[in-house]
Amino acid sequence: MDFPRIVISAIRGGAGKTIVSTGIISALNVAGKQIFPFKKGPDYIDAGWLALAAGRPCYNLDIFLTPVEQVLNSFYSHSVNSDLSVIEGNRGLYDGIDVEGTTSTAALAKLLKAPVILCMDCTKSTRTIAAIVLGCLHFDHDIDIKGVILNRVAGSRHENILRKSIEHHTGICVLGSIPKLGKQNFPERHMGLVPTQEHKWAADSVTAAAQMAKKYINLEMLVQIGSNAPDLPQINATDKITEKTNDELTISSKDKPRIGIIKDSAFQFYYHENIEALISAGAQLVYISPLSDKKIPDIDGLYIGGGFPETHAKELAENISFKENLKSLALEGLPIYAECGGLMYLGEELVFDGQTYAMAGVLPVVFGFSKRPQAHGYTVSEVKEKNPYYEIGTKIHGHEFHYSSVLKWDGDEKDLAFCLERGSGLIKNKDGIIFKNVLATYTHIHALGTPAWAKAMIRNAIRYRENKV
Repeated sequence: MDFPRIVISAIRGGAGKTIVSTGIISALNVAGKQIFPFKKGPDYIDAGWLALAAGRPCYNLDIFLTPVEQVLNSFYSHSVNSDLSVIEGNRGLYDGIDVEGTTSTAALAKLLKAPVILCMDCTKSTRTIAAIVLGCLHFDHDIDIKGVILNRVAGSRHENILRKSIEHHTGICVLGSIPKLGKQNFPERHMGLVPTQEHKWAADSVTAAAQMAKKYINLEMLVQIGSNAPDLPQINATDKITEKTNDELTISSKDKPRIGIIKDSAFQFYYHENIEALISAGAQLVYISPLSDKKIPDIDGLYIGGGFPETHAKELAENISFKENLKSLALEGLPIYAECGGLMYLGEELVFDGQTYAMAGVLPVVFGFSKRPQAHGYTVSEVKEKNPYYEIGTKIHGHEFHYSSVLKWDGDEKDLAFCLERGSGLIKNKDGIIFKNVLATYTHIHALGTPAWAKAMIRNAIRYRENKV
């Protein structure tokens, strides 16, 4: 089947892939093209910018978090009838968790038979950039590198040397040359761009990126490269697109459990696939904000994703009625699943910038914050303790990224559901605090790789609703 597609990659993180990808997507979208965005790897912030640029959801493709067949399923089903699918890679092209690069952007590009465009940070470099591109070409001959976009170019002389060197020594076409740009349109925090929910000028930033791409990148040639990508197997595509991925669609509309989603500028890290999995499993979603709502509406379950509660700690602490309502519902047995930022909000306190802020007090834990990440990367967990969401013995592939750590923990080790084979977790390589029908964890999961999660949310919500009647 014909799926026009390109992968935007680089030799490292921070080379400008997200701004370039955002600009390309937005510029082509404005020109009337049907552009479908994807993000390789565990990332919420970049995906948010790509989605804003495209005007449609961005889906994450990750061959560590998700089985290969589900990665293909997601790509096939979410890129049908596109003029171009733009897949932003993560880190460097060949970077992965092992020497074979099995989780790398290159591995995904090979799986999807997608042409690769390298975004090269050219700061204080000229001919060496050609050597780096040549190295990428020869490192794996199965990777189809089709073009280079120069970034952070100092001027016309710099650009001229770069173009001539790359095209002469590698035979690869230079598709664009972007000068050094100011940071005012794309402020950065932590690992990358600020979440779109926190950036008042997000739409203006996307517009600026589109103008940049239109001015400095050969978009017509980029689309042509994507259109010339080899066909993907039709049989697999047909099977995957028409496949029913759940067995819980028999729930009638009047019986759908109401699942609350806490989503605002403090809690915005949700894979779109996770939201879709809840809906597909039979949920009616109710969006809630502890920054603006004084109480929690009538719900049968609650999902609190990640985010940056520390930057909103004062507002969260001052909303006492919401916190009290949440704690009361947790004590009554409301099913609550919380990840990272949600875990921190359920704790007793956050200690941030020398100030202590009272949180919901559902869990006996106090969190502090560092300037450096305390955990970052993929995780592998085995479920060791009985809990409302996963069977004992279940292996969970997830990821963690947080600047916080535990300052005080008054619980018991038997209250921790997960034992980590890879990753840091909460304490002593354990994660996942269990309290009644609450499971709160640093580990983020992807619903396509952890299909039991959404079904458990619905099952617990229905049971809770029946018991409270």
